Amino acid sequence: MTILTSDNLLLSRPKNEGEITPDTTKIICNPAVPVTVGDYIRESLAPNTRAAYLADLVHFENWGGRIPAESETVAAYLAAHADALSIATLNRRLAALAKVHRSHGMANPTSSELVKSVLRGLKRVKGIAQRQAKPLLKEDLIFALDAIGEGLRDLRDRALLLIGFAGGFRRSELVSLSFGDVERVRQGMILTLRRSKTDQNAEGPRIGIPLARGRWCPVGALELWLARSGIMEGALLRPIDRHGRMGEKPLSAEAVCLVVKERVRRAGLDPYGYSGHSLRAGLATSAAQGGVSTRKIRQQTGHASDAMLARYIRDGELFRDNAAGALL
Repeated sequence: MTILTSDNLLLSRPKNEGEITPDTTKIICNPAVPVTVGDYIRESLAPNTRAAYLADLVHFENWGGRIPAESETVAAYLAAHADALSIATLNRRLAALAKVHRSHGMANPTSSELVKSVLRGLKRVKGIAQRQAKPLLKEDLIFALDAIGEGLRDLRDRALLLIGFAGGFRRSELVSLSFGDVERVRQGMILTLRRSKTDQNAEGPRIGIPLARGRWCPVGALELWLARSGIMEGALLRPIDRHGRMGEKPLSAEAVCLVVKERVRRAGLDPYGYSGHSLRAGLATSAAQGGVSTRKIRQQTGHASDAMLARYIRDGELFRDNAAGALL
């Protein structure tokens, strides 16, 4: 048995075969397994997930853990960080530990009843409610759009808000769109996502953006932005500096959050709670309020199941056929 690093086997190709980095988490692997198998294991995870898992494993090691780990050690790790880390973060740490053990044929300590019991206890003590992005509902989106001007940055932000909402896009998906991803059809546009969180096989889901019946049309907003900006290739959404000069690179995902907050604020709404995810959440919640089926919502947003949509559906239906509303 040869000791290798998790960085080599889980997250990146070693610079030299057999190279050992003593300050990263160590795992045990059978050296007879072909290198290509390790490559496929690494590619089974998205780059951001691999980076997060590496940070999780290093944190576990720095605390004093080792891999392979015993269930008693993992349970003690959870208890030691119960006050400092959220339930969501602890769950991700367990996922990283489970992945590295399963990938190399080792017993998974996170599946033991001891670890599960500790985690259940933490959930009961701390609660599992997570802070969620405030959905930018259709009515508030219209308020924000009404307050937008006609400058170049205004046209970009209008297209960003409308396309982000209509497509139910994550902010990373929105900024990844390029001119070549746009297909014009009679009913509107089809946007192809070359890579997304739920499309790790790069199959390229196609999202329909319909022509709108109201005064704010996402297709028209994007067409106007492209015409005024002169974009004929490359990124659809790009940064614009204070002098009105447009960059060549894509807008950052963080910038989407800033645009949403700024446009909401300018419309006279409180920007607290809004983020780049508010456009996606806004479509799902608004569609649920409008009685759209979960199947059609998932078709647009790419959610894998109704369970993933549950919180949007609950929020969207809070006042539909409300018992108190029928009485008061």
